[in-house]
Amino acid sequence: MTAAYSFSAQLYIDGRRTDGESDTRVTVRNPATEETIAEVPQSSSADVRRAIAAARTAFDEGPWPRMRPAERAAVLLRMADEIERRLPELIDLNIAEAGSVRGLAETLQTRVPLAHLRDMAERVMPAFRWERPMDPTITPGAGIGQGVLRREPYGVCALIAAYNFPFFLSMMKVIPALAAGCTAVLKPAPATPLESLLLADFAEAADLPPGVLNIVTGDIEAGRELTTNPMVDLVSFTGSDTVGRMVYSQAADSIKKVVLELGGKSVNIVRADADLDGAVRAAFMGMTAHAGQGCSLLTRTIVHESRHDEFVERLRAALSLVRVGDPAHADTTMGPLITEAQRNKVEALIRRGEAEGAEIVCGGGRPAGLERGWFVQPTLFTGVDNAMAIAQEEFFGPVGVVIKSRSDAEAVRIANDSPYGLAGAIWSADTATAYSMACEIRTGGVSINSSSGGVNPRIAFGGYKRSGVGREWGEFGLDEFLQTKSISWAAR
Repeated sequence: MTAAYSFSAQLYIDGRRTDGESDTRVTVRNPATEETIAEVPQSSSADVRRAIAAARTAFDEGPWPRMRPAERAAVLLRMADEIERRLPELIDLNIAEAGSVRGLAETLQTRVPLAHLRDMAERVMPAFRWERPMDPTITPGAGIGQGVLRREPYGVCALIAAYNFPFFLSMMKVIPALAAGCTAVLKPAPATPLESLLLADFAEAADLPPGVLNIVTGDIEAGRELTTNPMVDLVSFTGSDTVGRMVYSQAADSIKKVVLELGGKSVNIVRADADLDGAVRAAFMGMTAHAGQGCSLLTRTIVHESRHDEFVERLRAALSLVRVGDPAHADTTMGPLITEAQRNKVEALIRRGEAEGAEIVCGGGRPAGLERGWFVQPTLFTGVDNAMAIAQEEFFGPVGVVIKSRSDAEAVRIANDSPYGLAGAIWSADTATAYSMACEIRTGGVSINSSSGGVNPRIAFGGYKRSGVGREWGEFGLDEFLQTKSISWAAR
């Protein structure tokens, strides 16, 4: 580990740090400079099995699932205090590891998951109905039946996170799993493991019992062990829908519960009466926030034909002011893609858009003067038909498409003509009509005249169709990690 960071980047199994059984190391690179910032152990299948066994023992025999919710909440709050104490280190690590600009690193990447953690311990857990009485049943000759409904932890959970928001996505799984009383094995993405490995420090500072949270690294082999091992009861995965299908299939043999938060091609509908300031801002952020590497970002804009040209020109002008570069520099407003492979994928899809006949209004290549780092210019397409690959496939890069519509009905039809259904937005002076349209759109969330609010812990975050199964955040996320048990008896 470089001297810039004060923690040990090792696996964390059964309350102890270890380099594991494999001699293989994973190189973690800064995506803006391509420089090595750390080398971490590569978990072997045996390491993952040890982590699963530790979680199994901690669940079957340890105190964590048997604690009162208030006791678990107290541990989570101690963890929150330690995270807050070390936020400056976590923010710097996120900039170096994930390529976030500082504003993003200080908010969604770090402080927002901390807020979710406190919300779970302070609001959700105290108010949650962990146990409630069943209505009695009266049967002549058989007496009165009574009982309770209990919510109990699901068991051992495999938590597999994506690379784009390393700490945020890991925490969105760790928080509800631990709050529910489950034990867990967390596997961060190979490109961005460091912030998740730092969770070991936070767990120890909070006196989390050994085996409750285990952290391993790895890619396909480690993931397959987590999704197929019979000692795992639940799998929560965030990533592409392609890998999500593999996770679903691998977990099916042992009938595990699976929670999937997958891709998106989220729609941004601009009606004829819309305030273009907000609509342009939403499309701009959808393309440039974290270089477009977000599943719920608004990257597919459907604009009424009467406002199309004005919208495109205003968005083009805004994009021309983006300063692409190293996010460690204060004047940078958009950083790099996470890997060279991801940049190659985005560039190939841009070329496909050109071949399909769409027009590039701005961007389309690599920024001048940046010889190192995996950068792509913000790229805007017009003349897009919704059947084109660039309108149907997720770029996960700084690329947006604009599609004309002639009516509200056509806008809704185009919005729903997608394999994804994660997020969306509608811009209109007529909020009642916008609400009616929102009810017709097949997505897990829709905002009206707002591109904010998406990090509210009271939201049920998740998608329709290929965007996933289940919900995350707050009480909805907690519910996914709980079983329901009925205990009944006869009153004599």
